[in-house]
This record gives sequence, C-alpha cells and structure tokens, in this order.
Amino acid sequence: MIRNIYKRLAAGLALFTFELLFIWLLFLACIVVFLYIGAEILQGDTIGFDEAAFSFAASLGSPAMNIFIKIITFFASQQFLIPAGLLLIAYFLFVRRHRWYSLKVPVVALGSISLNLILKYFFDRERPMSPLVHASGLSFPSGHSMMAASFYGLIIYLVWQNVKNVALRYILTVLLLLFVFLIGFSRIYLRVHYATDVLAGFAAGFLWVIVGISMLRRIERYSRKEITPVLQDEPVQKN
Repeated sequence: MIRNIYKRLAAGLALFTFELLFIWLLFLACIVVFLYIGAEILQGDTIGFDEAAFSFAASLGSPAMNIFIKIITFFASQQFLIPAGLLLIAYFLFVRRHRWYSLKVPVVALGSISLNLILKYFFDRERPMSPLVHASGLSFPSGHSMMAASFYGLIIYLVWQNVKNVALRYILTVLLLLFVFLIGFSRIYLRVHYATDVLAGFAAGFLWVIVGISMLRRIERYSRKEITPVLQDEPVQKN
C-alpha cells in the first residue's frame, strides 16, 4: 500500500518536473528564435531559408491545394478568431462559470494583437508579392502565425488543465500543434509571408501565451489570498 502511494507520488513528481522543464525550454527557445531572426531582419540580410521555403511550397501547388490552404488560413483570421473567442468567453462565463478562464481569453487575444502591431511597425518589413491572394500591411512577424500560436496555445493550456485522460491529452496537444504549424505553412504557401515571418510569429505567440497565463495565474493566487481572509472574518449576522 505504502509502495503504491510512493510510486504514484514519484510518477506525479516526474511528470510535473517534465512539464515544467518543457515550458522553460519552450520559453527560452521562443526568445532565442525571435531575437536571432529579428537581428537578421534589422541588418537587412537576405535569408536563404525564406526562398527555400517558397520553393518547397510552390512544388506542392495545385488547384485543390489552393482551396485547402485557403480554408486552413481562415482559422487564424479575424473573421474566425473573434467569434470563436467570444464564444469561448461566453462558455466560461455562463456554462462552465470559470471567471479566470474567461479572463485568459481576451488577455491572450488582445495582448497578442497589440504586440503583433508593435513588432510590425518596429521591424517595418515589406510583404512578399503574392500571386494567389491580396494581403496588406507589414510582414514581420506574421499576424496569422502569432494569433494561431497564442489562441490555439491557450486551447492547449485548457486541454492540459481539464482533460484527465493522459493519452487523449497528448493526442489533442499534438493535433493542435500540427494545426498551428499548418496555419503557418499556409501563409508561406500563399506567399503573403516569408518563412522567417512565420517562425517569428510562432515564437512571439507561444511566448505571449506563457507570459500572459503565468501573470494571470499569479494574480489569481494573490486575489484568493486577499479575498479568503476577508470572507472568513465577516461576522455572522443573526436574525
């Protein structure tokens, strides 16, 4: 009996350590990737990786692929993410009734949009010319990629917090990550962003999710510490 309890505690501790280490490695990787690519962009260097990615995407071109890619890229557009975000907020407000989850959605979304606009104007990189679709605005980092990483990164966080089945949790996480990367590839295929725009968008988006959720969790823990003693000290009213 004691041995079984010890094994469960050891397994739980190992999983927690792995998850914490993974988050820290992802956090550091996002910073390194973004800073490296950003430095290359500011120096005005020509990055061969961008042309290689365009060539690979062009080799996959077909009318059916064009339709498929346009459907995929829609799932990181404002037309989809705004109503999806509002539905998610409404679910946590009125169905699940989890106030802090309902706050995480607008914080991650609005923060990601604001940060993307600031970064675009700071780096001031022109978009590549696209023969498939019209796109306006600046190029670096990719807004679709950054929003996909932040929004679906938040969904991954919710999956890890709420899905108890370990196998299902990992399957959903892998599928969501593949979907995010497919959205990023769609921007390269449509030739509205360079591959380095997409990678930087991923890095900034995942970075913002980690930072935003960490801040909100700290605020949540602090508010509970402040509110709980007040509630306990309230005098009981007698009729």
